[in-house]
Parts: sequence; structure tokens; C-alpha cells
Amino acid sequence: MANRILTLNQISVRGLDRLPRESYEIASEFSHPEAILLRSHKLQPADIADSVLAIARAGAGVNNIPVEECTRRGIPVFNTPGANANAVKELVAAGLLLGSRGIVAGSEYVHTLGEFTDKGELNKTLEANKKRFKGNELHGKTLGVVGLGAIGSLVAEMALTLGMEVVGYDPALSVDAAWRLPSEVRKAEALSSLFARCDYVTLHLPVLDSTRGLVNAELLSAMQPHACLLNFAREEIVDEASLIQALDAGQLRKYIADFPTPALIGRDDVILTPHIGASTDEAEDNCAVMAADQLRDFLENGNIRNSVNFPTLLLERVGGCRLAVTNQNVPRTLNSVLTLLAEQNINVIDMLNKSRDEVAYNLIDIDTTPPEALLSQMRGLDGVTSVRLIGDCGK
Repeated sequence: MANRILTLNQISVRGLDRLPRESYEIASEFSHPEAILLRSHKLQPADIADSVLAIARAGAGVNNIPVEECTRRGIPVFNTPGANANAVKELVAAGLLLGSRGIVAGSEYVHTLGEFTDKGELNKTLEANKKRFKGNELHGKTLGVVGLGAIGSLVAEMALTLGMEVVGYDPALSVDAAWRLPSEVRKAEALSSLFARCDYVTLHLPVLDSTRGLVNAELLSAMQPHACLLNFAREEIVDEASLIQALDAGQLRKYIADFPTPALIGRDDVILTPHIGASTDEAEDNCAVMAADQLRDFLENGNIRNSVNFPTLLLERVGGCRLAVTNQNVPRTLNSVLTLLAEQNINVIDMLNKSRDEVAYNLIDIDTTPPEALLSQMRGLDGVTSVRLIGDCGK
């Protein structure tokens, strides 16, 4: 039987082509899908049918998905970190240039000169007024990068090639991210020192309880008056009231962001783009391919990679069939599952289990297809959230 994939946004064909049609049905309407593939669609708990085994977001942010409800129901939620990193990096590069030169104001001024018909007169007027739009070069300036993950590390590398000094801050820096980071990036021990020493600060953080409103009045007051703040991460990271107060008081020269709000529109010291950080054909393709591949590996093998609520767990298939068991992260639950298998004389070929917060996830390769009655018995165990049989042992 084919797996049914419900798509709730237009997904790149390159991604959908990763799901072979002989094994997958893909449509924008299904009453009982096995998985959901979406981009920015706001998913409500009631929209998630009991048949759903997994949800994949073709993008990094998952604030449009009820992750806690999914965790409670044993549904892994996948995202695609890094798939749109280059697109965002390039927009940050544009933001740095817009913040350093009088490009926006200069372009708007030129479009007011439509009454000129004589090229000589036009050039004379341009020469007389171009000093109004003089800016500064990025070369030699200092950029602070807050968050050094997939996007932040690319931004840091890009800034170095522009001749900028780069200071980074990320208390949760992973080993993999540290390996990706150019050695020339200097480390800031505290956010306040980074904000105080940099000409430009760019944010590349997810929205968490610890990062919501992180850029507040205290941090903004530490910035140099000529400094520029860039936010192509998430609107909620910057406290808007504190931002406006800093701009009004001249504590901050310019704010450049991908998140327009009514209070910021129309200000000369703010440059806004309409949520286009990942809006490139290439980024949409990359996100869709990554999301589809992760869904397929989970549905066909039970493997989990890039889930925001389940542990990463990858176990190579060596034959037989496989049980994917999700349970509460409490003692003796897995032992109860293994005891039931032993009582049925079902041999475990290979096994891997990991936990993340309150969730434990297990892949168990066995040599005999278990009867449905045994699977039902496992699902009824205290602490077990879900049990899924993958494949058939042929016995």
C-alpha cells in the first residue's frame, strides 16, 4: 500500500520527485494521510489526522506547527536546517550594503527627477546632490554574528571575504558548527561586549523562550550610535518597543530586517524586506528535497534526522523487519517491550535507542514478523506512545 503524503503548500517538484510514485501518493487533500509536507501553512492540532506518522517542514522554522501536540502523540516533526542558508546569507550581504551606502535613498531620489529632459542638466543636478547619499565601506568594519549555525557561519565567512573583522557569539555552538567556522572569527564572551564593539550586528537565532526579546533596551544601549542592526532570523528576537526607543534616541543608526511591522514602516532609519530571506528557487528546491528525503527515510526505515522534537537516530537495515517504538523517557519501558518479544521467541537482530527530553525512540530489528495481537499488546504498555512495524520478515 502506498504512503499518502498530504501537501499543504506548493512544494517544489524537485522535492516531490524524491518520493517514487509507485510507493507514494501525493495530494493536497487526504482524509487519512501517513505524513504531512508543508512550508508556511499554519497547522492546527485538529488538522492532524490520527493516521499521521510524521510532519516535515520545508524550511527551518516550525512555529506554524503544534510541536508539543505532535510530541504528545508520538509524531516527529522534521525541518530543513541549512537548506536555505545560502539564500539568507546573500540577503544579509545585500542588507550590509544597503546599511552602509545611500543606495535606497539615492535610488528613491533619482526616481523624483523625471521632469529632466536634458541629460546635461540631469548630470549637473546629480553631481550637485550625490554627496547627500555618501556612505561608508564595509572593508575594515567589524561585524558581530549572533548565532553561528548553518546561516551564521556562512555570513561570517562572507564578511571575512569582504575584508570585515568578524566577532561571533553562540553559547550553544555545536562541534560540527565549530568545525565549519573560519578560524579568523573572534569569539565574544558576552553579548553586551559584542554589541558594544561592532559596527554591524546580524542575528541568526531561532525563536525560543531564551531568545524571545533577547535584543532589549540594555543591549541596544551598548551599541555605538553609528551601528546598524540586521535581523533576518525572526521578528520576535528583537523587542520592538526598545528598538524604536533606541532609534528615536540616536543610539542606533539603522535597523534592517525581513519582518515589516506597522510601527516600523515609513521610518528613514529602517529598511524592510517582505519576508524574502529564503525566497529563491534554489532554496525552495533544497528545502523540499531535504524534507522529502527525511520523510521517506522515516517512513521506510524509521530513521530520524533533523527532527525538532525527537532524537536523531539512524540504524542501517540489515534484513528482517523493524519495529519503531516511541515511549515516554522513563525507566523499564523498553525492557517491557523486549520481554514481550522474548515471550514470543522473536529474536532481536539489532537495536538502537535514544532519548530527547521526555521522548525516547527505539528501532528494533527482529527476525520474525510479529502478530498484530503482539503489536497491540505493546501499544497498551504503560509509557508506550506508538509502535510501528516496518517491512515484513517473510516468516
